[in-house]
Amino acid sequence: MSVRHALLALLSEGPKYGLRLREEFEERTGEVWPLNIGQVYTTLQRLERDGLVESDGDGQDSPQKRFRITDDGETELTSWLRTPPDMSSPPRDELVIKVLVALRVPGIDVREVIQAHRRYLVELMQQWTRIKEEQADHDLALGLAVDAELYRLDAVVRWLDAADGRIKRAALEPAVPVRNDLPRLKRRTGVTP
Repeated sequence: MSVRHALLALLSEGPKYGLRLREEFEERTGEVWPLNIGQVYTTLQRLERDGLVESDGDGQDSPQKRFRITDDGETELTSWLRTPPDMSSPPRDELVIKVLVALRVPGIDVREVIQAHRRYLVELMQQWTRIKEEQADHDLALGLAVDAELYRLDAVVRWLDAADGRIKRAALEPAVPVRNDLPRLKRRTGVTP
């Protein structure tokens, strides 16, 4: 998540103090992502250094210093909002790495590892569903954040189910030798050979 751009978005509504920016950030994100006030001021310093915001302060960080977005900041924000994130290469997902490593660790049943993580994810989904039922219908930002998390968790559970099925089928099939002459996928895209 880009705190830098979120702060620019909040400042596009008008000048604000650092503490107010933190409060509004947490409000707007459904209070799902807490933000440390130190991170707010560090980010504001960098934005000011880069000419994307300016302040009416005397150069000292204080709660009394108001920040406002500059024209360059508006341009940066607009560009960020309209530019799709780079999703061409798969992220380094700890769960995927655990499953891949568990395949080769002697004495570890990878299917048990998968099921343990699956149970945990289903419990998380239940917790998010309770939050959605109790609060999300009354708070648009929270509702959107909860929906995103539920869809993400559902995708991970579906991947675990697919991995479990693939591992089960592989155990029933005769061993296939690994070919080293096949082209490797490009690291950058993670897709095309």
